[in-house]
Amino acid sequence: MRIRDWDHNLKVRLYGEALMNTTFWMFFPFMAIYFADSFGKETASMLLIVSQLFSVVANLMGGYCADVFGRKRMMVLSAYGQGAAFFVFALASSPWWSSPLVGFLCFTFVGICVAFYWPASQAMVADIVPEKDRSYVFAVFYTSVNISVVIGPTVGGLFYADHLFWLLLLAACSCFTMAAVLARRLRETAPHSAGGRRTVPWLRFWREQIGQYAVIVRDRTFFLFIIAGVLVAQTFMQLDLLLPVYMKETLHKETLWAGWTVDGANAFGLLIAENGLLVALCTVMVTRQMARFSERWAFIGSAVLYGITMWLFSQTSSFFGFAAVMVLFTLAELMTAGLQQSFVSRLAPEDMRGQYFAAASLRFTIGRMVAPLSLAAAEWIGYAWTFVVLGMLALGSAALYAWMFHQARQQTERPDISLSQ
Repeated sequence: MRIRDWDHNLKVRLYGEALMNTTFWMFFPFMAIYFADSFGKETASMLLIVSQLFSVVANLMGGYCADVFGRKRMMVLSAYGQGAAFFVFALASSPWWSSPLVGFLCFTFVGICVAFYWPASQAMVADIVPEKDRSYVFAVFYTSVNISVVIGPTVGGLFYADHLFWLLLLAACSCFTMAAVLARRLRETAPHSAGGRRTVPWLRFWREQIGQYAVIVRDRTFFLFIIAGVLVAQTFMQLDLLLPVYMKETLHKETLWAGWTVDGANAFGLLIAENGLLVALCTVMVTRQMARFSERWAFIGSAVLYGITMWLFSQTSSFFGFAAVMVLFTLAELMTAGLQQSFVSRLAPEDMRGQYFAAASLRFTIGRMVAPLSLAAAEWIGYAWTFVVLGMLALGSAALYAWMFHQARQQTERPDISLSQ
């Protein structure tokens, strides 16, 4: 399925989200350093956990709202919300006013908006793309994000320290532009019943919400998928939490070539760019190669490789060592890049796609909520043991994936029980 044959909605989103993601990644990888410097590592750890707790609640609501109010409406409102939050964050990081606390509140609100945007955007792909093409479409979107990850941190590494205000202002402008384009050019794709439901009282809304997600939890295969995802997320979430702080403290001035020297923060920006470049170049290729293997071994192999890379990161303190380990880290990421969303869309009933995608993204929102504990753990037990613990969590995730596919096979072998029960 070539991009020129894509639905108009997908083309608009592909190019619009590329702009928004590029500006976002100019500063996002450095936020752990910003908050750790402003509040201290332990306090920053607790604040980031609180921030993600709000995102977890918003994520649950986001899937319901995508199914009830429509994909387009939720995406447009979320983009406007992100733009407003980035604008206030920019003001709080300006030459005239500096308030890390206001910046943290804005960062939290951005996370809430993203939690509303993501389930609607993923459900829209499932609405309009045939099942056989979904892995490819998701992989292209993933590649687009990682092209932004190449450009964003590279530029951000040069300007973050002295020009954070302008980076945040640029992010605000890109979000407002994206919201306007989505409002004008996108069409609604949710089933007809989704956009026309009458709003319900607040308490009834939450009762319905809990009831709907209780149905999802009873899907044993899907529930194990979420739990395993939360565990393995503790590894790749460290890419913008523990790793930048670790590199800043362990990698001082290092000469790369031709007299060019980098410190920990600059080197981290280059490392993120390396990850993004590898993903942009290799996502589609690796996704096609992984299609030759069963999903079982793709998920298990990815988790095991994540665990190995956590240990390897703790054993190096040079830029080229980090760069070599990042190759393996990226391979672990790509092994399931195109499979995860298609796996969810295959499990989800048509009228609950938004909620299934929202529940699936709990792997990331809950994972990100717990992940900042690594910053506090580094203070308590040191970096080496913290990375070992993270690696063990990844191996535990591999075991849960093995159990998940065993459960799925048992369900499909019993004619009275479907895979989505």
